[in-house]
Amino acid sequence: MTHIAITGATGFIGRHVLAQGAAQGLDVVAVTRGPAPARQDNVRWVSLDVASPPDNAFDLLGRPDVLIHLAWGGLPNYRARRHFEVELPTHYAFLRQLVEAGLPSLVVAGTCLEYGLRDGALDETHPVAPVTPYGFAKDALRQQLEYLQRDHAFNLAWARLFYMHGDGQAPTSLLSQLRAAVERGDHSFAMSRGDQLRDYLSVTDVARNLVALATSGKNVGTVNVCSGTPRSVRGLVEQWLHDHDWNIQLELGRYPYPDYEPIAFWGTRTKLDRVLETL
Repeated sequence: MTHIAITGATGFIGRHVLAQGAAQGLDVVAVTRGPAPARQDNVRWVSLDVASPPDNAFDLLGRPDVLIHLAWGGLPNYRARRHFEVELPTHYAFLRQLVEAGLPSLVVAGTCLEYGLRDGALDETHPVAPVTPYGFAKDALRQQLEYLQRDHAFNLAWARLFYMHGDGQAPTSLLSQLRAAVERGDHSFAMSRGDQLRDYLSVTDVARNLVALATSGKNVGTVNVCSGTPRSVRGLVEQWLHDHDWNIQLELGRYPYPDYEPIAFWGTRTKLDRVLETL
């Protein structure tokens, strides 16, 4: 049985990864900074702060076969210097400590914002050019871990996540704001024009893919975790309205497009599918 540890286990993605791992009967250790939540089958909770881990952190985690590292602070402010001044050194130090203690495999959440302002279909061979501190810090962590592999033998899957939707999203997310507007009884919902193209994948599918990468036992390197299908933001919102039978007028063009994203970009999942087919 594969022994998996998960940081960020109480977050949006982490809760779904935790559920996937437990459903598959894996031996799961979930990391939290606070008190352990209610008992769950196949899950053991460990209280540990990645910013100040004890020297025996690897042992406390039960010497796992693989760590799925989802923890990261400072979000959703992608522009904050905190990402490279605080988060980057904190997370590299924590992951290096585990690798040096013997961690065999590592799956880390990256971001499509590493690609910067490149339009169109993006694959893992495209050069990165992040324009936000968040994207820069994530890409820098990837490079640090690849350099660390020169001195220590461990598998690395850098999961470059695109956009997600599903239960438990932050209140600032598009779907959460739309739901809140409907529940308040608002007559309209203000948004951008909505014609920008994005790559959306349900968080359940994201979690399933992350667990698959974790149990692959392969040195995957960078891999897009995405749908591979471009979709307009407006189309997605209209689909949500239809699926939930919500009645609210869309106030299109109220907000400008974010200046840190290209107007149309999505991921290719050829590499991800190739990895999944071998499992």
